[in-house]
Amino acid sequence: MLRKFYPWARAESVFTIDYEKLYERGFRGLMFDIDNTLVHHSDDATPEVEELFRALRRMGFRTLLLTNNSRERVERFVRNIDTLYLCEAGKPGPEGYLKAAGLLGLEREELVCIGDQIFTDILGANRSGMASVLVRFIRLDREKKLGKRRRLEQVVLWFYQRSPAFRNRLGEIEIERGGGMPQRKRKLFCEMNPLFYAISEQKGIIRRNWKDMREREPFAVERREDRLPNLVSEQSSVLIKRAKGIDLRLQENKAVNIRLACSAIHGMVVRPGEVFSFWRTVGKTTRRKGYRDGRILREGRLGPGIGGGLCNLSNTIHWLVLHSPLEVVEFHSHSDALAPDHGERVPFSSGTSVSYNYIDYRFRNNTDQNVQLLVWCDEEKLYGELRSERAFPQRFELVEEDHHFHQEDGKYYRISQIYKVALDRETGETVDKQLVLDNHSEVMFDYELIPKELIR
Repeated sequence: MLRKFYPWARAESVFTIDYEKLYERGFRGLMFDIDNTLVHHSDDATPEVEELFRALRRMGFRTLLLTNNSRERVERFVRNIDTLYLCEAGKPGPEGYLKAAGLLGLEREELVCIGDQIFTDILGANRSGMASVLVRFIRLDREKKLGKRRRLEQVVLWFYQRSPAFRNRLGEIEIERGGGMPQRKRKLFCEMNPLFYAISEQKGIIRRNWKDMREREPFAVERREDRLPNLVSEQSSVLIKRAKGIDLRLQENKAVNIRLACSAIHGMVVRPGEVFSFWRTVGKTTRRKGYRDGRILREGRLGPGIGGGLCNLSNTIHWLVLHSPLEVVEFHSHSDALAPDHGERVPFSSGTSVSYNYIDYRFRNNTDQNVQLLVWCDEEKLYGELRSERAFPQRFELVEEDHHFHQEDGKYYRISQIYKVALDRETGETVDKQLVLDNHSEVMFDYELIPKELIR
């Protein structure tokens, strides 16, 4: 009788769940209750909650708020959160859960429901055939009394703890135990010292090579000097940035590194079904090949490193690909506020992270024709073109919304949402709009150079 109330797993809070483990186990969607799960009853979303949803999107999760609250309450809560929501959901009835699954475009087996109440959140998930995580409800220090339903929950949990067949059906998914709010971040192995960081890098490289051998992806290898006839997209950017606080020597070395990498990529043809890999094409950056110390972002700090600056090149390629129907299969972001903007703001002017050979940039040609990458430099600029055999039925634009800077805990961040918009080539009508980056980038340059009119 009580089994229908048993959660699949328990956690102290939404911040102590190991979401990467859930993703590894095949889950792709997360449904959250709001009150006393994400925040205290009736509170607005906190910066921690907003960052949690940004992190989940970066991992690849689809998210949805499933609540019995009114639309007015939910719309106030999601002002700074890019997520789907379903209000007045009628929990614990299964109808709201199944409707939410449809909104997410996922099967029940791909979803995890997270909430603080057994008799609504967990019961509804069980009725709907979905996995569930029960978190400790958020309670203020002054709140001493427990309601009758909370006391009944304690009875259910007493039996649950004595039913090993129903405990931890998701495995161990909690990062660390503690209070109901975010815990102080533990240092990762790679953060302890430079030696451990180097060990972690080598571990990542080994994993990458093993994964490629196992999956046997068809990688692009052909280069042609002749250009394919149709121009899909093009981009140019300043090669050497000059501004207060920027080391000009590292910028000049970056230009050398980019020219070397361009020579390996220029003319690359990606056939239908093939995958372009930045590092499989460029290879390892070494001094023997002529690479120099450029500026790299490592462990959250800017500094010199061999081959530094190639993120600019991978970012140019990413910009070209986003203006096409090609499928991005691996993308890693870092701050796109490494330096002040020059002139008009261009989305994805930076922010694509690559590091040999475990942080790669890859895209798949999911079309029915060959495409070609062209990248080259002159003295001042980096240029890129994506070409194809014939025009695609749609053209694409990048649109950045709500671009501003915001101060959090003494640091400034660039905030924006960047969308990929598909337009019918003949009519110009919008046929699709997808969020490609929920931008929350730490500013790495002099705060005095942040445009004052963009600070909120």
